[in-house]
Order: sequence, then structure tokens, then C-alpha cells
Amino acid sequence: MATYVLVPGFWLGAWAWASVAADLRGRGHDVHSLSLTGMGERAHLARPDTDLETHITDVLNLIRYEDLRDVVLVGHSYAGAVVIPSVADRMPERISRLVFIDSGPLPDGMSHAEFTPPEDRAHDAELVRTEGDGWRLPPPPWQRTAAEASGLPEHTLERLTRLSAPQPWATATTPVRLTGAWEKLPRLHVLCSFPVEQVRAVAATVPAFRHMATDDWDHRELPGWHWPMFDRPGELAAILHDAA
Repeated sequence: MATYVLVPGFWLGAWAWASVAADLRGRGHDVHSLSLTGMGERAHLARPDTDLETHITDVLNLIRYEDLRDVVLVGHSYAGAVVIPSVADRMPERISRLVFIDSGPLPDGMSHAEFTPPEDRAHDAELVRTEGDGWRLPPPPWQRTAAEASGLPEHTLERLTRLSAPQPWATATTPVRLTGAWEKLPRLHVLCSFPVEQVRAVAATVPAFRHMATDDWDHRELPGWHWPMFDRPGELAAILHDAA
């Protein structure tokens, strides 16, 4: 039996992991999926000052107060890029492996917003200003975004639309602060929307991919949508099971 902590990306809460968590528990594992502050059932706690540090503390406190050890720490998208490396950097003795779902760790000093192209960043900032009261990024138009996913059940799309919450923008603009302690941990990357060849092609020249330019990480390809917990939950759970 392994212990998993599942951390969702932008706009999502613990509910996003329901199918994956149920599968892993059916295999005998201990699974903790959580909603970060301001997301999911904790959406009412969102504030303009909810930032990356808030979300790092959410995960650290879960591990500390549940007294979890040998944790397989899983982060999707934003959570993989900045949250789980930060948690592992501060509490490496509690983590056995890091799993990045369609993401990779950003280098020290970079914010999640800086990872996106300037035009996308400007577009998001304008959405925050005009539709998010100056501090929240609205969820994407899931009906249009989900066109990339084949075979996505209609009820899943309805659930996405109903349960997604605006993302506190400060979580995207806070730079990540890392000492390098996390780099000693084994890590697995589950690549969905981009193949490993593409990653290796740009890793040597793009600073944001610096940590993926070496050979000290493993990967599994799961081609499909950027949100595999919705379009390929069973296969994702099988990969996580193997990772333990």
C-alpha cells in the first residue's frame, strides 16, 4: 500500500480526482485529494491575497497534521509546476516520489504566469481585470476547451462547468522559491498534451524547462487532453499505481 496526495491545478478542487482516487483506493492505497484554499468546497475562502504560499501551506499542513510519510505527491498543471516542488523542497523527508501530470517544475524565481507566452499572459490579466474583480481568473469556456478531448462524457463536462471556481490571480503571479532540496527525489512526468520528444527538444534552450533537460527523470506518455483525470482516469490511476 502506498500513500498518495493528489493536488489539482487551476480552477479545480478535490472533486476533480474522484475517479482516480476511487480507483487507487480500490487497489488498496491510502489517498488524500485536497482542495486548495479558494477552490472546490473551499471556494468561499478565496481572497485577493490568496497566493502560491497559501497553497503550499495547504499541502504542508495536510501532510503534517495527517502525519503522512513516504508520500507519492502528485500535482496537475499549476500544482505540478510550482506547488509540489515547493512542498517537497520544504519537507523532502516525507516525500518518496513526485509525479507531475502534464507539467514540469519551474525554476527558482519564476511564476506560473511567466511560463505562458506574453500574449496569453496579457489576455489572462485582462480577464482578471474585467471579469474577475481585479484578483480572480475565471474558468475557461469548458465547452470549447473540451472539444480537444475525445469521448468526454457529457456529465463530466457539466460537472466541470458547474464546479470550477475562479483562480486567485496571486497564485499565478507569485514567484516560486526553491533551495534545490526537492531535486534529490525521484520524479515521474505523465505527458498528455505534449510528447517527450517535444520536451527534450526545447528543454536545453528554454529556462522554464531547465529541470527537464537532464536524464534524472522518468516519464510515461498518456496522449490526450491536458486534464487526464477526466478523459482517461483509469489509465492515469494505473500509472500512479505503478509509480508507487
